[in-house]
Amino acid sequence: MGNQWRADGSGWDWNPKKEYILKAVADSLRRLQTDYIDLYQLHGGTIEDSIDDVIEAFEKLVEQGKIRHYGISSIRPNVIREYVSKSNITSVMMQYSILDRRPEESCFKLLEENNIGVLARGGLARGILVDKPVTHYLNHTYQEVKKVKKAIFELTKNEKSAEQIALQFVLNPTVISSAVVGIRTLDQLNQALEAIQTPASVDEIQNLQSIIPLNYYELHR
Repeated sequence: MGNQWRADGSGWDWNPKKEYILKAVADSLRRLQTDYIDLYQLHGGTIEDSIDDVIEAFEKLVEQGKIRHYGISSIRPNVIREYVSKSNITSVMMQYSILDRRPEESCFKLLEENNIGVLARGGLARGILVDKPVTHYLNHTYQEVKKVKKAIFELTKNEKSAEQIALQFVLNPTVISSAVVGIRTLDQLNQALEAIQTPASVDEIQNLQSIIPLNYYELHR
């Protein structure tokens, strides 16, 4: 929630206003034919938003019983800090993978200290860690990404798939509540289930962490 479809169908506009949030929840409840939503998230947001109004809308919805919990989807440290200090969010969805370890710098610690779970998306790095061609990713060069894929390939000799290795890395931090994975086939579902059932070893995690430098957020600090 947060992106509002234009009336003329030409695209989306960002709308974090209280009135729109309340209407969007009402519309979702009607479409879903249910009385409440377990977790409702603001998908995006900047430090320029009226964060107090967003929180007020969410708290009203909780009070009314229309949602049970709320959270945000954001990679911006400054936005995350604001919601942690001012609201009762229970979750933050953010990008995290072997190639994108930016949340480790400050966000993971802050969220864990405040008992806020992370829903990790992008764990396969657009498929680059699995079956898509090697290319540069964020600030990582082609050669760095190639080194990571080579290390994953070596680990597949231990009867694990590349999907399992990548997702086990994502699920390793204790602050991670779940990994949000796009699944289109039964095989992909089975790979995801295997990743949950077989945690990565300490050596595997440390090996993957050591291949390329840790990256950091440069904006929205």
